[in-house]
Amino acid sequence: MNTGIATAQPPFWRRVLDWGGVNYLFILPALAIYIGVIFLPILRGVDYAFTDWDGLSRSVNYVGFANFQRMFGDIQVRSAIGTTLIIAAALVVIKVSLGLFLALIVDGNLKSRTYLRVIFFMPVVLTPIIVSYMWKYIFSNQGPLNTLLNLAGFESLRWLGDPTLALISVIVVTSWQSVGLSMVIFLAGLQAVPPELNEAAMLDGASPWQRIRYVTIPMLAPAITVCVVIALIQGLRFFDQIYALTRGGPGYATETLSTMIYRISFQFGEFSYGAAVALVFSLIVAVIVLPAMHFLRKREFVHG
Repeated sequence: MNTGIATAQPPFWRRVLDWGGVNYLFILPALAIYIGVIFLPILRGVDYAFTDWDGLSRSVNYVGFANFQRMFGDIQVRSAIGTTLIIAAALVVIKVSLGLFLALIVDGNLKSRTYLRVIFFMPVVLTPIIVSYMWKYIFSNQGPLNTLLNLAGFESLRWLGDPTLALISVIVVTSWQSVGLSMVIFLAGLQAVPPELNEAAMLDGASPWQRIRYVTIPMLAPAITVCVVIALIQGLRFFDQIYALTRGGPGYATETLSTMIYRISFQFGEFSYGAAVALVFSLIVAVIVLPAMHFLRKREFVHG
């Protein structure tokens, strides 16, 4: 029955509280910091990619796609893209395979497994710059590595002076430092593998390799996804170790997109050109990482 009396609407702020919107107020400080420190500078960097700004002058002139046209015709940029992809692919293979191998070893019934876990994980907590300078001494002409080669009757090698050896050396350094993280991730995944599955496989006569291939690895699909994505992102943005070890040399043998962006922007003073390379670099990372994540996630559901 309509009494003709209008029901008073509660104020807007009260409706927000009743709806549960107060929970979102707690993310506003973090959201404001993210927008001001990360999101807005990214947008500003995209804007600079279409200008001729040198990073210092007040005058900024828009030049359209001139920076991108120059970049696609730059042999050094194409070389840096190739080197970046090689390093990323190598890190994915080494970190996933070696990390899984180490995890399987220290997950066994070894008496020294606790000490081995500490030893293998220790390089992860070290600063990349310190690790790089330590290995730079090891790779030096009179360093321990060449000393061992000389004692064995071999000639000294120019580990950081030869283009091929320099690329291998920087991959070895970053793999040595970060493979412990993959090991820990796989160890966490191994704890979730039901022992009944391995016991059933043993009763069926499966060999250790068959148990690893058909039981353990499928159950480790989520851990493999995490390790691959981390290794891929790390390899694509590789900077610290290369800059400390080789500065991108000899020549441009170890120059990656990260080191090239730094060199172009802060050494050559071509900030707008560096912003254009950084923008394309971000697109390359997205084009590689997002499909890889989608593919690996689909495999998780298949094995799950």
